[in-house]
Amino acid sequence: MTIVLNGEPHEFPPGASVLALLEAIGLAPGRVAVEVNGRIARREGFARALLRENDRVEVVHFVGGG
Repeated sequence: MTIVLNGEPHEFPPGASVLALLEAIGLAPGRVAVEVNGRIARREGFARALLRENDRVEVVHFVGGG
């Protein structure tokens, strides 16, 4: 299936969860904020939040530093 991730089309297996998406792109779920179709996804629900064809996903990751 095709989703739009941070403005770019990406292919993922049908029924992939938000958690699977994060793992596929190499981001730790504890350090990101995820929005699916304009709604914030709750971190504790990442594994249950299934993506669908043409979903628009925005992922923002937090970077520490000094």
